[in-house]
Amino acid sequence: MGPRTVPAVPGHRHQAFVELFLRRPELAAELLRDVFGIAVPAHGPARAESADLTGVDPVELRADVVVVLPDGDRPVFAVVVEAQMRPDVRKRRTWPAYLTAAALRGDCPAALLVVCPDDATAAWCRTPIPIGHPGLVLTPLVLGPALVPVIDDPGEAARAPELAVMSAVAHGADPARTGVLDALVSALSTVDVDRANLYADIVLAALPQAAHRYLEALMRSGTYEYQSDFARRYVAEGRAEGRARAVLAVLEERDLDVPSVVRERVLACSDPELLDALVRRAVTVASAEDLFDQLG
Repeated sequence: MGPRTVPAVPGHRHQAFVELFLRRPELAAELLRDVFGIAVPAHGPARAESADLTGVDPVELRADVVVVLPDGDRPVFAVVVEAQMRPDVRKRRTWPAYLTAAALRGDCPAALLVVCPDDATAAWCRTPIPIGHPGLVLTPLVLGPALVPVIDDPGEAARAPELAVMSAVAHGADPARTGVLDALVSALSTVDVDRANLYADIVLAALPQAAHRYLEALMRSGTYEYQSDFARRYVAEGRAEGRARAVLAVLEERDLDVPSVVRERVLACSDPELLDALVRRAVTVASAEDLFDQLG
């Protein structure tokens, strides 16, 4: 089964990281506490608020996510979350302003958490930012793959699916750590279908081919007693896509040219009976353009 996509993932790793915090704002507090040892105040349910931090200054300040930790109606801590995919000097210069604006808006302490997809970018982001005023230097809290916890226990993954996603992205390519992919699949069966599809796509897009194939095989294998709509849909989609690719393989084996419009129509088909008919027709048609003739 090839890479799957859903509208919620625009083929953009930046937005994928952002979605994790939007879907589960408490993840920001957990990372500060468990990875960086920050004493996060006792608080109620975390919430993601407007990321627009523009004040009276006309310069627009828009962070990726601002997570607020409240005590009743009063914010007690704010976390500015930035997903940084590559070094960007101009972007780094905005982070002190983001942090100050978030603290001012909530009238509470605030921290900056930068999430990076690779350790080289993380090291660059971790460099202290001198503001100019003597002694005033911001050292970002940066989460790169090396600091992401290894979540290879299915129970732990089920309790924190978003952290399991981050763990799979950071460590899933390591052949010695396939347990993080096993744990992820277990976690996917505990969330709703839309979230499960989104999280699966985030991880699949990040993994190299070997790990990609392992994860997809695991999701189709029946290793776990899945009862979720996500698992059943994923297996059904896998079977349909397998038939569709068989159609294309027969056409290509016969050295027939397959126009992109025909290829896309075949891959978009999910009707098992129609796909079986297409496989049979692919053996005899004179051209790929004739594939759907008399089939609708």
